[in-house]
Amino acid sequence: MDEIVLKIILFLAVLIPIAFCVWLIYILYSIPKKNGQKITGLILSSIVGLFFIYIVFSMFFEDKLFSKDDAKNLLEKQNIILNDDFEISENKSMSGIGDYYHTFTLKISEADKTKIVMEIGNNSNSIVDEKSVPEITELTDRHFGQKIIQNYETKDKYVRKTFEPNGKDIAPTYQVVTVEKSKNEIIFEDIDE
Repeated sequence: MDEIVLKIILFLAVLIPIAFCVWLIYILYSIPKKNGQKITGLILSSIVGLFFIYIVFSMFFEDKLFSKDDAKNLLEKQNIILNDDFEISENKSMSGIGDYYHTFTLKISEADKTKIVMEIGNNSNSIVDEKSVPEITELTDRHFGQKIIQNYETKDKYVRKTFEPNGKDIAPTYQVVTVEKSKNEIIFEDIDE
């Protein structure tokens, strides 16, 4: 029984937005047409139709449209600046109702890795067991607390976690940057729950 209800809800979740888009395009075409302005209706409905196509396209191809500039901007928000060229070796995002997860891995130069390791390492405690590090999401109020940056070093990686509340009913910004000691790679995770 629950499976049938879930399928109906998913069907309606897809059908209702599609029906709304078709209805809006039809209205934007038919009202000007009835007033003798068929070209105006055609232009309005085409603009709105292309806008809806763009939204759908960007949702389904979000991972393919991710660029080096996007990666640099996300890292700069973590005060991590890449000076040398890098390669995006992996990028994926997932979303569900109320959840969003985005991660990417970059192959970086030895110089950038050294700079990042020094930045995180100078602001961290000595090598720790990751299980002993308190969960950053529990260190402040989820909606109205202060921004927290947590740097630490384990035996095989350097980690910077950032947690910033964004107000009531808005998912907090929770991002994790990991640099493996054995590789010239940086892993970025953005977790919205």
